Amino acid sequence: MNRYERRPIAAGEAEIEYLNGEFRVLRPGAFVLCAVTGTEIKLEDLRYWNVDLQEPYASPQAKLQRLGIKPAE
Repeated sequence: MNRYERRPIAAGEAEIEYLNGEFRVLRPGAFVLCAVTGTEIKLEDLRYWNVDLQEPYASPQAKLQRLGIKPAE
């Protein structure tokens, strides 16, 4: 690759370190997989994760399900 060529955009799964209120990308990628549902979550849409378990979640309901809490009806 020379200096005029662009680096290819990472299209696979990213490796993330989940921190309090933010996350750090360890290996570039376009998405992560929800720990509960297995659905792809684009990094720009990633809002829910567990720092202790180092897991991402697609929605608040998925996080509650992982914690064993039933949502109020």
